[in-house]
Amino acid sequence: MLTKSEVITLIRAAKREKKIGWSEIAAAAGGSEIFVASACLGMNSLSEDASRKVVDLLGLPDEAAVVLAEYPTKHFEKTVPTDPCIYRWYEITGVFGEAFKEVVQEKFGDGIMSAIDFSGDLEAQPDQKGDRVNPALSGKFLPYK
Repeated sequence: MLTKSEVITLIRAAKREKKIGWSEIAAAAGGSEIFVASACLGMNSLSEDASRKVVDLLGLPDEAAVVLAEYPTKHFEKTVPTDPCIYRWYEITGVFGEAFKEVVQEKFGDGIMSAIDFSGDLEAQPDQKGDRVNPALSGKFLPYK
């Protein structure tokens, strides 16, 4: 039986070999780039249908679709902040951070989003299911030299 870690390795290898970006994988799966990348990196799960589409696109073993649809155990190793609002940002970084990094580097190259040359905004978005927090983050891309 394949593990999440093994499926992540298979996905990265197929992605590299086929020269397929996260946007193409997300389009095949029918989801957002960041979410699908995060699921493929083991931090979220895809529906059975989306998992099958990713596996077919990348030419992975059938069992990989089962693993991609399994609920993950989300863990990342750092000191956890205790303030509930700050903790949620920590959780977002832990769950989506690696996917965000990979998408940034596919779009811009090897580098980072600056936290020095950075701006952020936050809007409240009314929603009948519960108001939404809508953050907008903007950081200058800095290539590694």
